Amino acid sequence: MATAPRNSALLAAPLGFGLGLRTNHYEALLGEQLGCVSWLEVLTENYLVPGGRPLAWLDRLREHYPLVLHGVSLSIGSTDPLNRDYLREVRQLAARCDARWVSDHLCWTGVDGINLHDLLPVPYSEESLRHTALRIEQCQELLGRRLLIENVSSYLTFRDVPTPDRHMTEWQFVSELAARADCLLLVDINNIYVSAMNHGFDPYTYLNALPVDRVQQLHLAGHTRHGDLLIDTHDMPVCEPVWQLYAAAVRRFGAVSTMIERDDNIPALEVLLEELQRARAISHSLQAHAA
Repeated sequence: MATAPRNSALLAAPLGFGLGLRTNHYEALLGEQLGCVSWLEVLTENYLVPGGRPLAWLDRLREHYPLVLHGVSLSIGSTDPLNRDYLREVRQLAARCDARWVSDHLCWTGVDGINLHDLLPVPYSEESLRHTALRIEQCQELLGRRLLIENVSSYLTFRDVPTPDRHMTEWQFVSELAARADCLLLVDINNIYVSAMNHGFDPYTYLNALPVDRVQQLHLAGHTRHGDLLIDTHDMPVCEPVWQLYAAAVRRFGAVSTMIERDDNIPALEVLLEELQRARAISHSLQAHAA
């Protein structure tokens, strides 16, 4: 499939290959493994504190690595009012660590002030699209920058009801959302694969429908099978079908900032670096072949 050029003024220069910052790896990243990765993704909520050791570590790491922020509390799909205090804190943290960009998820995490502590998918309808695009525009104005919005994994679909509203596939919704809200995309390759297996669609159809000039970052992660479902647990190595899907992503999107996520069963840094090296080798090989 033909790809659009990636020299869009919307996109920041690629950072290369990075890891999600985890406390287990602080000392190694500043010690014997200093400079072992090109950049680090920081979990926003872990550092929204007035001071103390977390921010002290972040300040030290910032001196050696480009940082990006990745949040889980925006709840962009909810009908609750936007949390302006939270957005103000994110803006301040982004300024403190000179974040190259800020991302969160296409989901809702609660309603009526109740946090369900999960990334719940939105309905892919015209009404939901208008609502979510407007909220992203408002967030971007408050943050003073474009947001990256990440696709989430899902395990259930919304039941069809008689309605004049237009219902879309997830990839149609995500693509249209990026255009209407003028935001960027964080494409989670594992999440595409997990949802595709759970709902029976072709992950390559999804991937090839996304707008090339809006994709700023890629996630790679592992998952776990529970009966008939794949669950996005982020506690396993990247599996072979996800590596294959990543190769297709590189062919479509080109050189995009790519990172490995691991949130549980976190191994030694060297283990994650081996996975990251595989991502680097796939990308470099495909880029060289394309040239």
